[in-house]
Order: sequence, then structure tokens, then C-alpha cells
Amino acid sequence: MKLSLGFSPCPNDTFIFDALVNKKIDTKGIDFDVVLEDVETLNQWAIEGKLDVTKLSYNTFLHTVDKYALLHSGSALGNGVGPLLIAKQTVESGNINNLKIAIPGVNTTANLLLSLAYPNATNKIAYTFNDIEDTVINEEVDAGLIIHENRFTYQAKGLHKIIDLGDWWEQYSGAAIPLGGIVANRALDKDVITTVDQLIKESVLYSWKHYPSLTPYVTNHAQEMIEDVMRQHIELYVNDYTTDLGTAGTKAIETLFSKAKEANLITSLPQNIFY
Repeated sequence: MKLSLGFSPCPNDTFIFDALVNKKIDTKGIDFDVVLEDVETLNQWAIEGKLDVTKLSYNTFLHTVDKYALLHSGSALGNGVGPLLIAKQTVESGNINNLKIAIPGVNTTANLLLSLAYPNATNKIAYTFNDIEDTVINEEVDAGLIIHENRFTYQAKGLHKIIDLGDWWEQYSGAAIPLGGIVANRALDKDVITTVDQLIKESVLYSWKHYPSLTPYVTNHAQEMIEDVMRQHIELYVNDYTTDLGTAGTKAIETLFSKAKEANLITSLPQNIFY
């Protein structure tokens, strides 16, 4: 059996899937046709139902739960992992509604958190996530919403944090921050989805077993990122929730759905987010 599989070239995702896609573990007769794309591209493809198994932002999952079922493994979720709103100059949080803000995609969880925290901050322009620091430096926008490894690099570029939306979410909700998850098309046989879920868990455990060594699969896709930043990225975004969401992870995702409904961003809560 061959399944299409999409995830990003970021170190956390390549670290998660390395053993699976390169068959360092037994894939139980399943071959994967892999595509690596920016998370917002994957979000749009999920809306279209393009892939069998895919990484997506939890914001996108709010709107695709009828098509896709969440897996228990592979998620980017935790504490202290949220997006940061940054600017070239110091900005008071009370002025956020007046800013022109670069966001890493309309369908990202980062944009959802910004919308929940500042619903009147509507002057937003979508960019690829790794272009946002430069748009702020070049004053194309007043502020930028950064994700992924940019949280480790913005200060070295002379940029300033306005607010950590992850901290805001944790105080607002009392839950961990659900950033991105791995989902499978609900049209797939449940036994197949169960097997894929277990394979991803085994792949994560395999990579941790061989850490801190970084394989060429991780480093080559990270392009010009220095190894120290790669490791910071992996250690922040790949955690116990990635191996298995568990009760606390599931609660965090259900809380996100609940808060989105309270804000009228979705019309109803799903009966089941899993397969």
C-alpha cells in the first residue's frame, strides 16, 4: 500500500519522520509518497483533501475535522512554544490593533491565536514564515508574527518582542498550546490509520534514541540553519506530546475548539477529533 504523506522541511518534522520515510523502522508494508512543503501550503491542501496523511495547523483542523482524523502521535504542542509578535521598535501591547502585521498564513494556529487575543487587529498580510523577519526589518509592515526557528533568531537581528501569544494562550485557557498535528483522511481504513499512527510513534522514538546526532535528512532540509538552532528547534517542538498526545494534549485541543466556537470561528464542536 502507498500513502501520500506531507510535512514541512523544518527540523522538528524531519526529525519525527526520518526513520519512517527512510525505512529505518519496519513500515508494515506501507510505502509513503512524501512531499515536503511550507505549513501554509499543507494547510491549503488539507482544506482541499489532497493528501492521505498530512501535517496541518490546528487552526486548519478546526475546519477540516470532517475530512481528517487526528493521530495520537506527531503533534507539535506544548508549553512555551507559541508564536511571538515582534517589531523593529518597542511597541506597547495596547497599540497592537493599529499595526500592519505580517502573518505566516491565514490558516496557521499563530494567526488563530492572534485573532483570539486581538480580534480587532485585522490589518494582516500573509507571508511565508521565514520571510517575516525581513519584512519587519525592511519596514514593509509594523510587526511580524513569527513561528518555528525564528523565535531563536529575531533578537540577533535587533528585533523586539511585543507579546508572546503562547504565554497569552496558556494564561487565557489554562491549557498547553496546540500548534500543529498529524491527521489521516477519514476515508482510509481504520486499521491502516492505526498502523500509521503507531509507525510515527516508533519513528519519533527511533530519532530520540540516536539523538543528539542529526542525520543528513534533517540537516539537508534545514538548509542554512546552524546546528545549535536545529537542536533548539527539535528540543522545543518535539516532546512527550509528540510521542503521544495523552489526556493533557487532548484537553488542549478540545479547549482550542471550545475557544474557537466561543469566538464564532466555528459553528459547532466535533463529535470526535480522533479516528
